[in-house]
Amino acid sequence: MSRRSMARLALSLALLACAGAQAAGPKAEVIHWWTSGGESAAAKTFSDAYRAAGGVWVDTAIAVGEQARSVAINRIVGGNPPTAAQFNTTKQFLDIVEQGMLNNVDEVAIRDGWDKFLPETVLNVVKVKGHYYAAPVNIHMPTWFWYSKAAFKQAGIAAEPKTFDELFAALDKLKAAGLIALAHGGQPWQENIVFTAVLANVGGTELYLKVLRDRDAKAIQGEAFKKVLTSFKRLQSYVDKGAPGRNWNDATALLITGKAGVQIMGDWAKGEFALARQEPGKDYGCIAGFGPKSPYIIQGDVFVFPKTSNPESIKAQKLLASVMLAPATQVAFSNKKGSIPVRTDVDSSKMDICAQQGLAIMKDKSRQLGNGEVYLNPDQNGSLADILTAYWNRNIPVEKVQKDIAAAFKN
Repeated sequence: MSRRSMARLALSLALLACAGAQAAGPKAEVIHWWTSGGESAAAKTFSDAYRAAGGVWVDTAIAVGEQARSVAINRIVGGNPPTAAQFNTTKQFLDIVEQGMLNNVDEVAIRDGWDKFLPETVLNVVKVKGHYYAAPVNIHMPTWFWYSKAAFKQAGIAAEPKTFDELFAALDKLKAAGLIALAHGGQPWQENIVFTAVLANVGGTELYLKVLRDRDAKAIQGEAFKKVLTSFKRLQSYVDKGAPGRNWNDATALLITGKAGVQIMGDWAKGEFALARQEPGKDYGCIAGFGPKSPYIIQGDVFVFPKTSNPESIKAQKLLASVMLAPATQVAFSNKKGSIPVRTDVDSSKMDICAQQGLAIMKDKSRQLGNGEVYLNPDQNGSLADILTAYWNRNIPVEKVQKDIAAAFKN
């Protein structure tokens, strides 16, 4: 090749590189805490969709939700905010809304009609004083009951439990068969999930709301709530000695390998089953609750958009909000994550039987309840977690626990 030809080639490559740089869409740095195998696969569906829409996704994954939120807030306060940051569908980000640290995405929400397809419980969280400050991306139900078909077969359990008493009977059989009856990770947030499951299924909708929403001292110190607490404590007798400090996905792995029978965990656990190529109905079972009117606890994830006046960053924030809530992206993400779409208008025909079960329940608004963090402020929620973890791990009279919860909820 002549020098002139080489010069022309170099110029062409330079022009192509320049054109590519100009064609690159808005860059978005996204902080999230999806670091397990199933979670990472789900996060990739968002990054792929954003790139397909012309954007540049910069992934900042930080293990553990509290740590990821802390990093995001510190960066916002320090003047080096990410484009978007993950929070839960709770009051977690209300403080930074009130301090004027977030941009709203009103333009996208109004254009795309969020009010028409978001459940009321979710809408009430992301819409603050008439403005949309977060893009909700899914609905997780934290209190699913998962069970290993192989472990049930080994323990001689022929039928899926239909009541909480039948669940205890199944746990007894699993324990007698030398298996880990209840796979659990001894961490406060996991104990809180187990408690919420018992409150919803043993206590029912009315007591659930009296305790968490109304913080009714009479209900908290009543016999019905006492039964909830004693049932919660009874479950502790079915966990193994390796439970303290165990991560939730490691507990799920015990079901996947047939070493444990049951796990009470959010539907994000389904992502781990999927990663292990296990199928619901064949390798494992899923129970949303016991009884035709069992509550469906709504939890989930949102992305907030830190304050910025940079036009490119604002463009990236709007594109993220739009892409994340697009119907096809919603289904693709939930199929990997284990959640159900936050949209009520998606085609769910390609979703698995557990997701279909959740979507069917969500059609009955009377069964939709917020999780505890929707009703409790962070201090109340933290106090409840401390009380429950102490009760779970130590011999504390149930009456004292009732009094402690009633006192914590007065603050």
